[in-house]
Amino acid sequence: MRCIAKKTLAAAKQSGNDVIVQVKNNQATLLKDCQWTAARRLPDDTFQEPLTKGHNRLESRSASVYHYPFLTHLHEWGLVKAVVKIDRFRREFDTKTRQWQQSDESAYYISTIDLNAETFCRAIREHWHIENRNHHVRDVTLLEDQSRIRCNPHIFAKLRSFALNILRANQVENVSVALFDNCMKLQNVLNYFGVA
Repeated sequence: MRCIAKKTLAAAKQSGNDVIVQVKNNQATLLKDCQWTAARRLPDDTFQEPLTKGHNRLESRSASVYHYPFLTHLHEWGLVKAVVKIDRFRREFDTKTRQWQQSDESAYYISTIDLNAETFCRAIREHWHIENRNHHVRDVTLLEDQSRIRCNPHIFAKLRSFALNILRANQVENVSVALFDNCMKLQNVLNYFGVA
Protein backbone atom coordinates (compact mmCIF):
# COMPACT_ATOMS: atom_id res chain seq x y z
CA MET A 1 0.00 0.00 0.00
CA ARG A 2 2.88 2.35 0.76
CA CYS A 3 4.07 2.10 -2.85
CA ILE A 4 0.62 2.99 -4.22
CA ALA A 5 0.26 6.03 -1.92
CA LYS A 6 3.79 7.18 -2.74
CA LYS A 7 3.05 6.93 -6.48
CA THR A 8 -0.21 8.84 -5.99
CA LEU A 9 1.62 11.71 -4.29
CA ALA A 10 4.24 11.77 -7.04
CA ALA A 11 1.62 11.71 -9.81
CA ALA A 12 -0.28 14.57 -8.19
CA LYS A 13 2.88 16.66 -7.88
CA GLN A 14 3.89 15.96 -11.50
CA SER A 15 0.49 17.20 -12.67
CA GLY A 16 0.91 20.42 -10.66
CA ASN A 17 -1.51 19.44 -7.91
CA ASP A 18 -1.28 18.91 -4.18
CA VAL A 19 -3.13 16.32 -2.11
CA ILE A 20 -4.41 15.77 1.39
CA VAL A 21 -4.77 12.03 2.04
CA GLN A 22 -6.15 10.25 5.08
CA VAL A 23 -3.78 7.72 6.62
CA LYS A 24 -5.63 4.48 7.37
CA ASN A 25 -4.89 1.35 9.40
CA ASN A 26 -3.54 -0.52 6.36
CA GLN A 27 -0.58 1.91 6.40
CA ALA A 28 0.53 0.91 9.91
CA THR A 29 4.03 2.42 9.91
CA LEU A 30 2.89 5.73 8.44
CA LEU A 31 -0.05 5.88 10.86
CA LYS A 32 2.24 5.22 13.84
CA ASP A 33 4.58 7.97 12.62
CA CYS A 34 1.66 10.41 12.44
CA GLN A 35 0.46 9.42 15.92
CA TRP A 36 4.00 9.67 17.30
CA THR A 37 4.41 13.15 15.80
CA ALA A 38 1.13 14.35 17.32
CA ALA A 39 1.90 12.84 20.73
CA ARG A 40 5.42 14.20 21.09
CA ARG A 41 5.40 17.56 19.35
CA LEU A 42 3.48 20.75 19.83
CA PRO A 43 1.44 21.59 16.74
CA ASP A 44 2.68 24.37 14.48
CA ASP A 45 -0.90 25.60 14.09
CA THR A 46 -4.33 24.71 15.53
CA PHE A 47 -7.92 25.54 14.70
CA GLN A 48 -11.12 24.80 16.64
CA GLU A 49 -14.40 24.85 14.72
CA PRO A 50 -17.38 26.34 16.49
CA LEU A 51 -19.91 23.87 17.85
CA THR A 52 -22.70 23.09 15.39
CA LYS A 53 -26.16 21.85 16.32
CA GLY A 54 -28.65 19.98 14.16
CA HIS A 55 -30.47 16.68 13.70
CA ASN A 56 -30.24 15.87 17.45
CA ARG A 57 -26.48 16.22 17.22
CA LEU A 58 -23.77 18.48 18.62
CA GLU A 59 -20.61 18.41 16.56
CA SER A 60 -17.23 20.07 16.48
CA ARG A 61 -13.79 19.33 15.16
CA SER A 62 -10.33 20.65 15.70
CA ALA A 63 -7.28 20.54 13.47
CA SER A 64 -3.64 20.38 14.52
CA VAL A 65 -0.93 20.81 11.90
CA TYR A 66 2.61 19.47 12.21
CA HIS A 67 4.91 20.81 9.48
CA TYR A 68 7.85 18.69 8.32
CA PRO A 69 7.05 15.64 10.45
CA PHE A 70 9.39 12.81 11.34
CA LEU A 71 8.58 9.81 9.15
CA THR A 72 10.30 6.42 9.38
CA HIS A 73 10.73 6.02 5.61
CA LEU A 74 11.53 9.67 4.88
CA HIS A 75 13.05 8.84 1.48
CA GLU A 76 9.67 7.42 0.40
CA TRP A 77 7.60 10.23 1.87
CA GLY A 78 9.77 13.17 0.86
CA LEU A 79 6.79 14.97 -0.71
CA VAL A 80 4.93 15.10 2.63
CA LYS A 81 5.06 18.64 3.99
CA ALA A 82 2.63 18.25 6.89
CA VAL A 83 0.73 15.84 9.08
CA VAL A 84 -2.75 16.93 10.09
CA LYS A 85 -4.62 15.53 13.06
CA ILE A 86 -8.40 16.02 13.02
CA ASP A 87 -10.24 15.43 16.30
CA ARG A 88 -14.00 15.00 15.88
CA PHE A 89 -16.27 15.51 18.87
CA ARG A 90 -19.86 14.34 18.49
CA ARG A 91 -22.76 14.13 20.93
CA GLU A 92 -25.92 12.53 19.57
CA PHE A 93 -29.22 12.56 21.42
CA ASP A 94 -30.90 9.15 21.46
CA THR A 95 -34.65 9.82 21.52
CA LYS A 96 -35.41 6.31 22.77
CA THR A 97 -33.16 6.35 25.83
CA ARG A 98 -33.40 10.17 26.23
CA GLN A 99 -29.63 10.30 26.74
CA TRP A 100 -26.67 11.83 24.93
CA GLN A 101 -24.33 9.36 23.24
CA GLN A 102 -20.71 10.38 22.83
CA SER A 103 -18.47 9.38 19.94
CA ASP A 104 -15.08 11.04 19.58
CA GLU A 105 -12.43 10.06 17.07
CA SER A 106 -9.12 11.19 15.67
CA ALA A 107 -8.00 10.90 12.07
CA TYR A 108 -4.60 11.61 10.55
CA TYR A 109 -3.83 13.06 7.14
CA ILE A 110 -0.65 13.69 5.18
CA SER A 111 -0.35 16.64 2.84
CA THR A 112 1.98 17.70 0.05
CA ILE A 113 1.24 21.37 0.75
CA ASP A 114 1.71 23.66 3.75
CA LEU A 115 -1.57 25.27 4.79
CA ASN A 116 -2.84 26.71 8.03
CA ALA A 117 -4.99 24.61 10.35
CA GLU A 118 -8.24 26.39 9.46
CA THR A 119 -7.75 25.79 5.73
CA PHE A 120 -6.92 22.11 6.31
CA CYS A 121 -10.00 21.71 8.52
CA ARG A 122 -12.30 23.28 5.93
CA ALA A 123 -10.79 21.29 3.03
CA ILE A 124 -11.25 18.00 4.87
CA ARG A 125 -14.82 18.90 5.85
CA GLU A 126 -15.62 19.82 2.23
CA HIS A 127 -14.45 16.36 1.15
CA TRP A 128 -16.94 14.78 3.55
CA HIS A 129 -19.65 17.15 2.32
CA ILE A 130 -19.10 15.78 -1.20
CA GLU A 131 -19.00 12.23 0.17
CA ASN A 132 -22.32 12.68 1.97
CA ARG A 133 -24.01 14.60 -0.83
CA ASN A 134 -22.97 12.30 -3.66
CA HIS A 135 -21.68 8.86 -2.67
CA HIS A 136 -24.05 8.40 0.26
CA VAL A 137 -27.04 9.26 -1.97
CA ARG A 138 -25.81 6.81 -4.59
CA ASP A 139 -25.39 4.02 -2.03
CA VAL A 140 -28.48 4.57 0.11
CA THR A 141 -31.09 6.17 -2.15
CA LEU A 142 -30.10 4.91 -5.58
CA LEU A 143 -28.96 1.53 -4.14
CA GLU A 144 -25.86 1.49 -6.33
CA ASP A 145 -23.94 -0.91 -4.07
CA GLN A 146 -26.83 -3.39 -4.15
CA SER A 147 -27.08 -3.37 -7.93
CA ARG A 148 -26.96 -6.87 -9.45
CA ILE A 149 -26.30 -5.53 -12.96
CA ARG A 150 -23.32 -7.41 -14.39
CA CYS A 151 -23.63 -6.59 -18.08
CA ASN A 152 -22.25 -3.10 -18.82
CA PRO A 153 -22.72 -1.71 -15.29
CA HIS A 154 -20.95 1.51 -16.29
CA ILE A 155 -23.92 2.46 -18.49
CA PHE A 156 -26.28 2.33 -15.52
CA ALA A 157 -23.78 4.23 -13.36
CA LYS A 158 -23.81 7.00 -16.00
CA LEU A 159 -27.61 6.99 -16.02
CA ARG A 160 -27.66 7.36 -12.21
CA SER A 161 -25.18 10.23 -12.50
CA PHE A 162 -27.33 11.85 -15.17
CA ALA A 163 -30.46 11.57 -12.99
CA LEU A 164 -28.66 12.87 -9.90
CA ASN A 165 -27.21 15.81 -11.83
CA ILE A 166 -30.66 16.79 -13.13
CA LEU A 167 -32.10 16.64 -9.62
CA ARG A 168 -29.21 18.73 -8.22
CA ALA A 169 -29.51 21.26 -11.08
CA ASN A 170 -33.15 21.70 -10.10
CA GLN A 171 -32.20 22.37 -6.44
CA VAL A 172 -33.62 19.07 -5.16
CA GLU A 173 -32.32 18.57 -1.62
CA ASN A 174 -34.06 15.31 -0.68
CA VAL A 175 -33.46 12.87 -3.52
CA SER A 176 -35.47 10.09 -1.90
CA VAL A 177 -38.62 12.22 -1.65
CA ALA A 178 -38.13 13.51 -5.20
CA LEU A 179 -37.86 9.96 -6.57
CA PHE A 180 -41.08 8.97 -4.80
CA ASP A 181 -42.91 12.10 -6.04
CA ASN A 182 -41.68 11.49 -9.59
CA CYS A 183 -42.95 7.90 -9.50
CA MET A 184 -46.35 9.11 -8.37
CA LYS A 185 -46.56 11.90 -10.93
CA LEU A 186 -44.49 11.49 -14.09
CA GLN A 187 -45.24 15.08 -15.15
CA ASN A 188 -42.77 16.21 -12.42
CA VAL A 189 -39.91 14.68 -14.38
CA LEU A 190 -40.85 16.51 -17.56
CA ASN A 191 -40.96 19.83 -15.70
CA TYR A 192 -37.34 19.62 -14.59
CA PHE A 193 -34.90 22.05 -16.13
CA GLY A 194 -32.54 20.14 -18.45
CA VAL A 195 -34.91 17.27 -19.31
CA ALA A 196 -36.78 18.58 -22.31
